Amino acid sequence: MLPGKLTKCFSFTASRDWVYRQSFLNAGLRSATTDLGDGTIMHCWVPKIYKQTKPSLLLVHGFGANAMWQYGDHLRHFVSRFNVFVPDLLFFGHSYTSRPERTESFQAVSMMKMMESHGVRRMSLVGISYGGFVGYSMAAQFPEAVEKIVLCCSGVCLEEKDMEDGLFKVANLDEAADILLPQTPARLRQLMKFSFVKPARGVPSIFLTDFIHVMCTKYVQEKRELIQTLLKGRKLSEFPRITQPTLVLWGDQDQIFPLELGYRLKNHVGENAQIAIIKNAGHAVNLEKPKEFAKHLKSFLTADSLSTSSSSSSSSPPFPQTCRDQSHENKLDSPFDLK
Repeated sequence: MLPGKLTKCFSFTASRDWVYRQSFLNAGLRSATTDLGDGTIMHCWVPKIYKQTKPSLLLVHGFGANAMWQYGDHLRHFVSRFNVFVPDLLFFGHSYTSRPERTESFQAVSMMKMMESHGVRRMSLVGISYGGFVGYSMAAQFPEAVEKIVLCCSGVCLEEKDMEDGLFKVANLDEAADILLPQTPARLRQLMKFSFVKPARGVPSIFLTDFIHVMCTKYVQEKRELIQTLLKGRKLSEFPRITQPTLVLWGDQDQIFPLELGYRLKNHVGENAQIAIIKNAGHAVNLEKPKEFAKHLKSFLTADSLSTSSSSSSSSPPFPQTCRDQSHENKLDSPFDLK
């Protein structure tokens, strides 16, 4: 009974989450919450001091723990060169909406409104997995706002028929949702197996249960709806093309979104896209191969950084005085208000 009692007093996951939070604070970021005024609340880690001489960089997470866990080990590579923003997508972390929309398009519009509330109108963007779906939609809807985009292991160009054609290792969306939103240690082990080439072995179930309790039990139904909406009726022939410089970044052994989707995405974007493949890496390439991941991002995002910085400083005003930390909310009137 001792381990069970210990988990009531100590949570490794919660402790790790606290460490990441401190690392974000130490990196010069602060927690900010924006009320978009339509039943939608967006949380984001934003710079404590916004510098007009720097370009802005938006780091968008995928399914998984939360944004801090996915980008915590990479902040140090970018905070000196960029005004870094790390949001929680809707139904993750501290972001939520009472509206019924579940599309990546709605996520993108909400994120753009949130960035505008912080005075940012031009930025580069990195999207991991589901974050890439949202980032691509943002680049398509607001081409003047997104300068460069990195799409990492993001099956943006998948089609509904791909499931029937056997492209994925799961039989249907229900099984995919059960794995991506694990509620049992067995499902979490399965997710780890799909996400990493060399998943951690012998992790006690007590630690997996703790992780699930802290990270995977909130907004489960809403997240299932996000997954269901993602694939329903999706056809590549109807998918918009983006024109921004694009880096497609992939693990060569991705079992969630196979590498074929990476090449499909590169071909769909066309001449403005380049692709980089990280060897011996799975879907969680940002965690499994952090050095290679950061190297590719820095090389792509900092190219022509002087011109990017100049354009950013002329088009992105500093934070408005109404922007406050997480204990406050600021209402937003935006030209992108949804009807």
